[in-house]
Amino acid sequence: MTASVPLLSMRGVRRSYRMGGETIHALNGVDLDVAEGEFLAVVGPSGSGKSTLLNVWGAIDRPTHGSVSLRGRDVGTMGDSEATAFRLRHVGFVFQRFYLMPALSARENVELPMAEAGMAAPRRRERARELLSYVGIVAREAHRPAQLSGGEQQRVAIARALANRPALLLADEPTGELDAATGADIIGLFGRLNADGTTIAVVTHDETLARAARRVVHMRDGRIVGDGAPHAP
Repeated sequence: MTASVPLLSMRGVRRSYRMGGETIHALNGVDLDVAEGEFLAVVGPSGSGKSTLLNVWGAIDRPTHGSVSLRGRDVGTMGDSEATAFRLRHVGFVFQRFYLMPALSARENVELPMAEAGMAAPRRRERARELLSYVGIVAREAHRPAQLSGGEQQRVAIARALANRPALLLADEPTGELDAATGADIIGLFGRLNADGTTIAVVTHDETLARAARRVVHMRDGRIVGDGAPHAP
């Protein structure tokens, strides 16, 4: 039987930065495959390379050495305009601080990436409402971010990340700004998204979120030092 091709593949990836007179090795020879439909958590101490790993996956950053491919495309060699177009259509991002547009309503925030992708206005309004309903906040579609709680804003941000049906949903500390109860609701939403077929990779210090994933990658000093099922509490 032929092995399935991974959704995302990294080989020998290094990412180094110059900081003052020092070279920082944020990633130091990373090999990793992520299969379609996985729910992966990346954990480790601050400075271990977690966020750099996520940025390389999402074509925000480029490796210094090695290759990163997503759906068979080498994202590490893309120019800026090509990477921007690729992210828009193939990668969804969820951040700790939401980054919603304050002057736009919840629905308009969800519509924004669809508008950038050239989707017609009637279809993007329909899809935005579908997504807001899916994440449980369609009743607040006309509210601006300042009128929403932190958990509500994160639900809008997740809906926005799903707008263009990405191959991969990336989340950087998605529960970091939320209280425990609200964070648990968002973790449950990620679990439902994954059960419905979304491939998810999260960077987190939240042990509850890490345990909700199907696979946990441990990082230290820019290297993967562990990779397996989450541990029970």
